[in-house]
Amino acid sequence: MIDLSIVIVSYNTLRLTRECIDSTLRGLGKLSAEVIVVDNHSTDGSVEMILGEFPSVRLIENATNAGFAAANNQALRVAVGRHLLLLNSDTVVLGDVLDKSVEYMDGNPGVAVMGCRVLNGDGSLQHTCSMFPSPLNLGLMTLGVDRLGWPAWLNRYRMTHWDRREEREVEVVTGCYMLIRREALEEVGGLDEGFFFYGEETDWCRRCGDAGWGVRFAPVGEIVHYGSGSCRSLNYRRDLLLSRGLIGVNRKHGGVVAGAATWVVLLVFNVSRCVGYAARCAVRGGWAGSGGGRVSHFARVSMSFHTVWGRGTAGGL
Repeated sequence: MIDLSIVIVSYNTLRLTRECIDSTLRGLGKLSAEVIVVDNHSTDGSVEMILGEFPSVRLIENATNAGFAAANNQALRVAVGRHLLLLNSDTVVLGDVLDKSVEYMDGNPGVAVMGCRVLNGDGSLQHTCSMFPSPLNLGLMTLGVDRLGWPAWLNRYRMTHWDRREEREVEVVTGCYMLIRREALEEVGGLDEGFFFYGEETDWCRRCGDAGWGVRFAPVGEIVHYGSGSCRSLNYRRDLLLSRGLIGVNRKHGGVVAGAATWVVLLVFNVSRCVGYAARCAVRGGWAGSGGGRVSHFARVSMSFHTVWGRGTAGGL
């Protein structure tokens, strides 16, 4: 059995996918590893690029967009590594983070899922890893109190007071770089394909934690995550998919009441942002520019919010 199976799901991100695969292959060092790319029916030449430039990569071509969870599961079913890494196509692997991640997991047998330090494209810190997105935690974000510097409890959800330079137990590891131990995968199963896009990694971490495994952030190295590589064209639909995932994961683990509470909190979030930006534009005497665009965005999300009740599937979005 090899050390590491790296799974990359690609959807119309040719340039980013090329950079991701190239950095991954260069970052393997002496690891015994395999790279599996699942292409979700890209139309931008991604498949041809992978076949032509990266012959060592195992490519799975889908005839339709199967979604993030289902596509990852396709690769997980054929992967042979002792550890398995879900890596977004809009990431760049830096230094020896892959080797150090495997080393960390080998030295911490009680940890099921691990995330590393993640940077934005400009080199600034990306606040990955968090607590579970419960109605309480989402409510603190909606009220804006999570932005206050004190007390730290108020920004508990996104944990923005923490600079990610120290190891810490977390409840959710962000899916852009998510390393899972094979034994944990075999115990809890793969990603829940009821989540089409967003929520699946949160659900996976919750299931691992409920099974007694550790979910951990470890600053063993860094990657760059550009963000939203596969959903730039979704516009307001991206926020609807995100909301559906958050509602779905709360409904799954907390029941209908938790799901309904999450629906209300997120609706209030979007309506309040729409009203707030509209008031700002009115005071400033103009709707041109980013302010008017934000009003339109949050208005469209709010008006379509009745579509997001469910487990997390794409539905009619």
